[in-house]
Amino acid sequence: MPDILLIQPPVRDYYLTQKRTIPYGLACIAAALIQDGFSVAILDALAVAKSRVIAPPPEMGYLSAFYGKPDISPFGLFHTFRHFGYSFEHIGKTARESGAFLVGISSLFTAYSEEALAAARAVKAFHPRCRVVLGGHHPTALPEAAMAEPAVDFVIRGEGEAAMALLAAALRDGRPVDGIPGIVFRKDSRGIAVSPPAELEDLDGQPPPAIHLVNHAFYRRHKRGSAVVLTSRGCPMRCTYCAVGGGTLRYRTRSRERVLQEIETAVFQYQARFIDFEDENLSLDRESFLALLREIPRRFDGLGLELRAMNGLFTPSLDEAVIQAMKRAGFRTLNLSLGTSDPAQLRRFRRPDVRKATDRAIQAAGRHGLDVVCYIIAGAPDQTPRDSLADLCYLARRDVLAGVSIYYPAPGSSDYAVLERRGMLPPRFSLMRSTALPISHATPRQAAATLLRLARILGFIRATLRRGAALPPPAPLDESGIDPRSGREVIGRRLLSAYFHDGRIHGMTPTGEIFEHPASRDLSVRFRDTLQKYFPIPKLHD
Repeated sequence: MPDILLIQPPVRDYYLTQKRTIPYGLACIAAALIQDGFSVAILDALAVAKSRVIAPPPEMGYLSAFYGKPDISPFGLFHTFRHFGYSFEHIGKTARESGAFLVGISSLFTAYSEEALAAARAVKAFHPRCRVVLGGHHPTALPEAAMAEPAVDFVIRGEGEAAMALLAAALRDGRPVDGIPGIVFRKDSRGIAVSPPAELEDLDGQPPPAIHLVNHAFYRRHKRGSAVVLTSRGCPMRCTYCAVGGGTLRYRTRSRERVLQEIETAVFQYQARFIDFEDENLSLDRESFLALLREIPRRFDGLGLELRAMNGLFTPSLDEAVIQAMKRAGFRTLNLSLGTSDPAQLRRFRRPDVRKATDRAIQAAGRHGLDVVCYIIAGAPDQTPRDSLADLCYLARRDVLAGVSIYYPAPGSSDYAVLERRGMLPPRFSLMRSTALPISHATPRQAAATLLRLARILGFIRATLRRGAALPPPAPLDESGIDPRSGREVIGRRLLSAYFHDGRIHGMTPTGEIFEHPASRDLSVRFRDTLQKYFPIPKLHD
């Protein structure tokens, strides 16, 4: 029976990217606890193939206008809201059976903070004698909100490795907790004491993450093991929408040798072949990144590693030599963060203009056989739909897969404070996610949903051309001629042909009903007309 149980709670949303839910942070905290003599178990409530359809929360009712009908075509977005992972009852029963005196619950994202609190309530209901501590970005940024839940006894702000073992020792020995870094607790007067976020002085001084506690059988990709690695923490940039670079924690790096040792453990002990670097800014230090890339083939030659950096890469550091080294190390895809191509919006975001560097990176990636995914942000305050459409058209002219990230306010970012002053924050934490289309300011929600669908159309066009197939000619929609059993590609070609004809975006239900998605006519037609300039589409007719 462990002394301490660490929990990754379930998620409720329209979709979940399982390859990005490996509980790396909990494994790091577990390693620090084990080093101090505590026994630890991890309950990863997401490490299960279960999901069940549930009703969206009432505050998301407005989304039915955009996600209401199921769409089996390539242009569909979301339809069913789901509970991903184990039930809260299972979590409570597991906590009781563990007998742990301290239960730590991860609450990384504000949009999923209610799931973390529900997990805390379940733990207390089944195991009332334990103490519950919440950690992660959400309680770090909004400790008072987390402590408003009676089932939460403590919050640790900042990096849990710096504080969790100290809290566990204090509780075990009956000592006060007030001197623990990052601690938030209730005082006798019913107020709460809030400490500044805890921060590790030396990342290399920490033990390697306890990945033996991770459910490796679940986190497999194409029948191969997966792992997460960090070479740094924090970010020196100060983008307005991001909480990581907001100054809460300093930007710090790990030594190359410690990173390589961690990869070796994942590869040789747990057969990981897919490695995702989850750094906020992996390539920022070009020389250090290049040295790491050159060492990886020497240590893992012939193992077929696939490397990714799904948080996005800073293109000014990606020159020809770096991209060539990435290819040799095992990168197959570059995830690039453009943000926007609009100079005025770049100033509002306090982001550098990386358009030239992005073009160089895209061209170099093509020479070395790497795919490119390039992300833009849409729907930010004061960002118009036409500005975002211009960004999407900018990507349409380049050989990339376009990713549209709908803006959401992140607690701890400078934008969050501005939106709060302007009275523009969503009324519930659950709405602070991209799928909720949360900010309807300069970009109405229908326009935001339209941009997402236009990106799907662009992606389908790219995939069609890469298969060596010709694009379909414009033609009026013939609803009687499409069989729902014919497959996504056939359905997509017919609906794309209709889109080329009249600029309307259609979908198909599993029963074969053809329907028109609610969309901005202005954006749809403008994008259609732009596609004609860059792709081999027959002449369009209204």
